[in-house]
Amino acid sequence: MTPMSTVDTEKSATGPLDRWFEITRRGSNPGREVRGGLVTFLAMAYIIALNPLIIGTAPDKDGNLISGQPYLDASGEVIGANVGTSIAMVAAATALIAGVMTLLMGVVARYPLGIAAGLGLNALLAYVIAPQMTWPQAMGLVVWEGIIIALLVLTGFRTAVFRAVPPTLRTAIAVGIGLFITFVGLINAGIVRKPAGSSVPVEFGISGSLIGWPMLVFVIGLLLVTVLYARNVKGALLISVIVATALAAIIEAVRKIGPMAPDGTNPTGWSLNVPATDSVIALPDFTLLGRVDMFGAFSQENVTAIGIAMLIFALLLADFFDTMGTVVAVGAEGDLLDKEGNPPHLGSILMVDSLSAAAGGLGSVSSNTAYVESASGVAAGARTGIASVITGIGFLLAIFFSPLVNIVPSEAVAPVLVFVGFLMMSQVTSINWDELEDALPAFLTIVMMPFAYSITVGIGAGFILYVVLKVVRGKASKVHPLMYVVAILFVFYFVQGVFSPLLS
Repeated sequence: MTPMSTVDTEKSATGPLDRWFEITRRGSNPGREVRGGLVTFLAMAYIIALNPLIIGTAPDKDGNLISGQPYLDASGEVIGANVGTSIAMVAAATALIAGVMTLLMGVVARYPLGIAAGLGLNALLAYVIAPQMTWPQAMGLVVWEGIIIALLVLTGFRTAVFRAVPPTLRTAIAVGIGLFITFVGLINAGIVRKPAGSSVPVEFGISGSLIGWPMLVFVIGLLLVTVLYARNVKGALLISVIVATALAAIIEAVRKIGPMAPDGTNPTGWSLNVPATDSVIALPDFTLLGRVDMFGAFSQENVTAIGIAMLIFALLLADFFDTMGTVVAVGAEGDLLDKEGNPPHLGSILMVDSLSAAAGGLGSVSSNTAYVESASGVAAGARTGIASVITGIGFLLAIFFSPLVNIVPSEAVAPVLVFVGFLMMSQVTSINWDELEDALPAFLTIVMMPFAYSITVGIGAGFILYVVLKVVRGKASKVHPLMYVVAILFVFYFVQGVFSPLLS
């Protein structure tokens, strides 16, 4: 791969737009950017349906949904109408915040990154934080987390940590994310799943076999993207998603398959989105915007000050390093990194991401962060912020056309994620496997991301082992001081369960 610093920078830009987004300098063109932006949007669009199912269905400590309505009636039954209202409100706000912040990433940071509510972060908020306080108070903590990260950018600390990471670990992060998104794709398509009533952690398909129409859609999509890419067809990834979605919609219209239930019933159903809809347009409800209590969480009798600090710390560290991993992976896939492994406009990228965290809290949709699925758009040709503008416009349109967006099933997008994982694996040859102190931390980083289902865990494990091995081999002085700080922070992050009594 050719690092961006060696790209011919003498090519003349054709106008202000070209110069600002560096289209010619990065060897791209508008057509590639549009295709890449659309692929990224389609790969991320599931969050419009998934985030509401997490944020919109969990009650807070008072038993209220994020809409402010009660979750249960007097007899202890779930109030379906209230849950439906809550889900719709979260969906509209999720698409709005993702659209605005992704546009900001494109125009200001000029980097092909999509922004949306972070998976994992939203689950932490819904199932750990909200049960200890009201939803507005929980969102207040998310805003504080975003403010703190923004301050770390302004002070230069976040950028300095980014630059302190050694090249071997940066490569390992990109490779690990490749495996991670491959695993995500296989899980989302039901190709790999946890078997019911078995001690085996995961299995292939259903009882070791590919059964059902959704799995066929995945297989056809994977074969299609492979063949198109091998034949150098432009837009191979986008074509694959569109064709697979059309096939899925036809199958659902004829066979009426329906969704796969959370309890495992209808195992041959669609995994996330059912490719069918009764309408095209939905009117949004933005009532959740600004429904935030910035200081209420600190006065909770059942949560100590240390407990609040630990909750913010958990949000902050996960967000901090998820973004770092994603930025590195996307830059490596698109040859956008310089000789030191840094992307262009790093400060702007990190600042927009930090503001996105706070915006997610203000929008009551959880912390927003950079999405690793952006690598699929880069694989489809995206190199500049124009792709992010296209992705952002997609999210804004989805506010009104969410039923249409939700037609795209995960089985149609999963083949692209798996294929992009393959492309990212090619960087593994850059790691010096003969040097233990480099190879072992890199290996741990790579394997822990998919096995722990967390980018942050993989980065943390690799960082800690890297520092330990350097010290025990007498090379402590060669480790950047910030790596020691980060390694210690990760130790606290990994053992935060020890402090759980302080949270109550």
